[in-house]
Amino acid sequence: MQINTQTNFHNTTRVLPDYDVFIHTSDGTRIPAHTSILASVSPVFENILEQPRKQRSSERIIKINGVPSTAVTVFISFLYSSRCTEDEMDKYGIHLLALSHVYNVPQLKQKCIKGLVQRLTVENVVDVLQLARLCDAPDLRLRCMKLLANHFNAVQKSEGWKFLTKHDPWLELDILHFMDESETRREKLRKHREEQGLYAELSEAMECLEHICTEGCTDVGPYHVEVDRERKPCSKFSTCQGLQLLIRHFATCKRRVKGGCWRCKR
Repeated sequence: MQINTQTNFHNTTRVLPDYDVFIHTSDGTRIPAHTSILASVSPVFENILEQPRKQRSSERIIKINGVPSTAVTVFISFLYSSRCTEDEMDKYGIHLLALSHVYNVPQLKQKCIKGLVQRLTVENVVDVLQLARLCDAPDLRLRCMKLLANHFNAVQKSEGWKFLTKHDPWLELDILHFMDESETRREKLRKHREEQGLYAELSEAMECLEHICTEGCTDVGPYHVEVDRERKPCSKFSTCQGLQLLIRHFATCKRRVKGGCWRCKR
């Protein structure tokens, strides 16, 4: 990889000195860089570069293993430009998140989290979840958990889930516990909505009952008020009409003395 030695900061062109450090990757790739850039962007790189060299004449080398060399190239490029293309995020998003966490590059880490959230699928969600846990990315972890809970049957068929069940039972237990809590929350929310709906219906019924007993409506009203047969229905006539039917039935029901029929008991 060759890095342009002319960089532009705040519209001011700055010519960088010669390369003074090399990044070595697992496959032997050497990526030239500048200590001033690495140290200014990453406190981890700064700490590494501050350590004295064994031989003063030897070149500075930083080894980054366990990640594809192309992903490391994109990572170093981001340190210079603060840019990462969508294609690069598609290919190396997981690797870039790991690198941004290890070398403490918050700007790239947030970009990776956002990019990975947009790219979550039932096939990769388990892998991303494991990485989110290791890289201290709670927002990404939560999104993974929600996708798992909503599409668990499909996720169970993925290779990632099969690997997880064999090698990480604690994470599997964590996922199942989250799903159980999610189901409990959904059930509580459903009951709460039902209760709120019932309270709303009761409140409306009480208002209609007061309206019938004080003003009268189309067919039923207080004994001292003459009901106007041509009176237009009230704004809550659907509820009011039901109450009127019940009142008229209760007034004429012959079984109410013995406890009433099922309609009276309502």
